[in-house]
Amino acid sequence: MKIVVACGGTGGHAFPGLAVAEELVRRGHDVTVWDSGRDIESSVMKRWKGAVFSTGARQLSAKNAFAILRSIFRCRKEMKRAKPDALLAMGSYSSLPPVLAARLCGVRVCLHEANTVPGKAVEFLSKFAETVAISFDVTAKYLPEVKTVRTGLPVRADIASGKRFDFIPPNAFVVMITGGSQGAHAVNELSAAAVTMLKDDLSRREGARPLYVIHQTGVADEGRVIGEYTRAQVPSRVQAFEREMANAFASADIVVARAGASTCFELAACGKPALLIPLPSAVRDHQHFNAEAFAASGAADEGIQVKLSVRQVYRYLLNHYENPSKLAAMSEKMRTLATPDAAARVADLLEAK
Repeated sequence: MKIVVACGGTGGHAFPGLAVAEELVRRGHDVTVWDSGRDIESSVMKRWKGAVFSTGARQLSAKNAFAILRSIFRCRKEMKRAKPDALLAMGSYSSLPPVLAARLCGVRVCLHEANTVPGKAVEFLSKFAETVAISFDVTAKYLPEVKTVRTGLPVRADIASGKRFDFIPPNAFVVMITGGSQGAHAVNELSAAAVTMLKDDLSRREGARPLYVIHQTGVADEGRVIGEYTRAQVPSRVQAFEREMANAFASADIVVARAGASTCFELAACGKPALLIPLPSAVRDHQHFNAEAFAASGAADEGIQVKLSVRQVYRYLLNHYENPSKLAAMSEKMRTLATPDAAARVADLLEAK
């Protein structure tokens, strides 16, 4: 089969799409990945070795109306040329032109919704889809007139096979901080200050385990965070974009993160306890509902950004530092939320006639 996987926008949409694309290639299918062509996608798309088509899709707004229309015609032209058998679209604004083009060309469409609450794009485009694959059971109630299949969220095949970084002391307590592929300024500020406070506390304790921090900051905050840790003498690995995420997860005792679906399910695949801090401006507050679902199982805790102080995050980390049995229990519960065969389940839907 010839299959198009449209997964542009952010890492949270691209990584799951690439996981399915790689599964389809393993099954012998001819796969082309469609991204929007924005610079922000370049670091994520480097992992894909196959054909790529850039759609020129832009975020939905009145000022982008002409660019969106141009993208739809561009996608339609490529769809007519390539004649794929099916399209998988992973949601976000980048799905709109490919799905509408597929509709115009009579190509089967399968959508995937990563979050608990469907985004506006998936909600609108679902009327054109044969099936909507979902990550959470609860999502089905938001799409009552559409055929939904719970597949879970595909994650990178190698994400759970990382090895602890050998430069980290074997007995270190490792805190990993990530706001996703683009970073998160508020999470960076809160967490960097909190781990600095934790470092000061532990340095006064005789025989305390040393602290180590792995921090994915996004481009804007990389220099500032490096400077903060250097001044406070916090042993750390700070990257704008962490290219060894599997090893970073393998090294972490606890993770402080946004609550995008991709991050949540990668945590599940790796069995990593987490403090999830949802993005307050996320569409339909979907990150809150993602975090709520994971917190309900005891695998994670949710922190509301506007209510969190540096001291509260410090106290949270200290509490888990002092209670390794609590971390172990959270880790076990986190693993129960993983869906290791999610990419295969989505691939099955695309192969079904």
